[in-house]
Amino acid sequence: MESLIPVINKLQDVFNTVGSESIQLPQIVVIGNQSSGKSSVLETLVGHDFLPRGTGIVTRRPLVLQLLHVTKDSAVRRQENGVLHHKNVGAQEWAKFLHTKNKIYTDFSEVCQEIQNETDRMSGTNKGICSEPIVLKIYSNKVVNLTLVDLPGLTKVPVGDQPPDIEMQIKDLCVHYISNPNSVLLAVTAANTDFATSEAVKISREYDPDGRRTLAVITKLDLMDAGTDAMDVLCGRIIPVKLGIIGVVNRSQADINSKKDLQEALKDEASFLQKKYPSIASRNGTPYLAKTLNRLLMHHIRDCLPELKTRVNVLIAQFQSLLNSFGEPISDKSQLLLQIITRFASAYCNTIEGTARNIETSELCGGARICYIFHETFGRTLESVDPLGGLNTRDILTAIRNATGPRPALFVPEISFELLVKRQIRRLEEPSLRCVELVHEEMQRMIQHCGTQQEMLRFPKLHERIVDVVTNLLRQRLPPTNSMVENLVQVELAYINTKHPDFCEAHLVHRAMTSGTELLPDLHKSQSQRSVDRNMEERENKVAAQQAAHAPGTDNINGSSWKISNLIRSGRLDQGSGGSDRASEPSSSLPSSGTNSAAPSPARTKKGINLLPEVPEQPVMKLSSREQRDCEVIERLIKSYFMIVRKNIQDSTPKAIMHFLVNHVKDHLQSELVSQLYRKEEIETLLEESVHIAARRKEASEMLQALQRASQIIGEIREIHLW
Repeated sequence: MESLIPVINKLQDVFNTVGSESIQLPQIVVIGNQSSGKSSVLETLVGHDFLPRGTGIVTRRPLVLQLLHVTKDSAVRRQENGVLHHKNVGAQEWAKFLHTKNKIYTDFSEVCQEIQNETDRMSGTNKGICSEPIVLKIYSNKVVNLTLVDLPGLTKVPVGDQPPDIEMQIKDLCVHYISNPNSVLLAVTAANTDFATSEAVKISREYDPDGRRTLAVITKLDLMDAGTDAMDVLCGRIIPVKLGIIGVVNRSQADINSKKDLQEALKDEASFLQKKYPSIASRNGTPYLAKTLNRLLMHHIRDCLPELKTRVNVLIAQFQSLLNSFGEPISDKSQLLLQIITRFASAYCNTIEGTARNIETSELCGGARICYIFHETFGRTLESVDPLGGLNTRDILTAIRNATGPRPALFVPEISFELLVKRQIRRLEEPSLRCVELVHEEMQRMIQHCGTQQEMLRFPKLHERIVDVVTNLLRQRLPPTNSMVENLVQVELAYINTKHPDFCEAHLVHRAMTSGTELLPDLHKSQSQRSVDRNMEERENKVAAQQAAHAPGTDNINGSSWKISNLIRSGRLDQGSGGSDRASEPSSSLPSSGTNSAAPSPARTKKGINLLPEVPEQPVMKLSSREQRDCEVIERLIKSYFMIVRKNIQDSTPKAIMHFLVNHVKDHLQSELVSQLYRKEEIETLLEESVHIAARRKEASEMLQALQRASQIIGEIREIHLW
């Protein structure tokens, strides 16, 4: 089992090289309040003064300390001797930093200075902290195999240039290490403080509630007040700790200043424990702490090793897959370019056809979205278009009157129907062109979903050029597609086919134009109602005639002229019966010109003659029964024919878009890409790899090599070593 800790140290070196934290290795994490004696404990374990000393916060970066026991004939010793300086070949103890590569330190005062320099380099010179660890390996025949992490002491009040939240920063740094389930926590507390108030024990319990990986250390046993001792604490009567509580005696500041030898300090510690705590002296002290830590770490490594091996193998598979996604170095660029173009064109066409390898499940895309546009978006939009939208009774009556010319019409003029139905058909053009626009937008959006995404990221210039080529091709197809859709509407406007088999009311138009009888059953009135209408009309005409006969200054002119003039003066044309819901507007909204213009203009008035007033642009319209029926006939015809045209447009527009835009792009995409991109002078530029991808490939390759090396190291451990 002794070989397990060096294995973990090797793994630590491997992963520190690539800066990976994906593997949580077993290690001992030392935590405690500021000036609780953590550094003294570590120096006693090593047997050398190698840590910076001073008042206040001194440890300002995590120190990963790897202790390796070596003998004169050990394999590690022989390996390291190959790089030792010739004057240091006989050294029994030496140290190495990860950041100084192969430089060997045999003078531990230089180790202390290097730690101080490296701390100042990253953390500043005025009490700031840094989370980047310093990795130090110490080889000695006086140490046991251990891997420890010394952390900054827990503090409350900021000093120097420390930020106001320094307490939280240090706590977060400690939590980062102690939350690793593979770590053993070494909670250090000074004996001259109340153990129940220990911050180290408190934070350990928070992240190790079962206590299965926490060991407590009580320092400064010799500094307790006279008449007191730590017996209750060391025996676990105050706060029990599962892995135990070990007491140690640190060197005083005076001993450090006088450079008291650590071996003498260990002898003094043993004497103090034997004198003060004779019953438990064998279970306390620095040597016992070192052996206990070594035993705990080995057993912890043994328990973690199977899971660690599985984790390494899983990461190897993941990073191998990641490295494959970045692609291999390019050997034949022209062949690779052609392959990328072909894959993109195939993926684009497959997305339209719905045969793509990776089909979206979260949203519609490609051909499915185009289908939705055709039959849902476009279809519903056309169905929502009112056949008579924007058309009122005034427009219909005006069209009928304008189509009759100067003579009152006996029948509904056909040209009025054509003029009005064309006006309504033109309203179908805008949603049809909008359908083209939506399909074009979807085909543009599909570009981002096609091709190998990693290849597009790997070659950003090629991706940019592919997008440009496809965009230009789509833009070129937009005018002919729009023109075709516009022509579909123009074709419908060019010839109003009243003989269309679905135009069921064409016969009504023909009969209405060839007879004066009422033809629409649902518009019929009863015989009695029509008689009432005629009687009312006759009475009104008589009253109007009498008023005109007694009006002063009025000549008795032609009867019909007299009747029209009088009706215009009275502000009405006819008091016809009823009307549909699209009939005449309320009299309150009628233009005032209809009544105010009844008075003849002075410029046009001659003595004894009353001329007609000027005809208003929008005359007041009171529909007679016949005019109302004519308008309703036109409305029904317009609605019937509009439905036929709308059905044609709804069917023809998607076909036109598919032929002129979608299918044309599918058929010509690859040839267009090849003609625009596959050029000898542009291959080097197009296949220029992204700096970001190149860096990520390098990182993935290094990590993969590290994991493979870790797997090899773990594989060298035989089952016999675990027991």
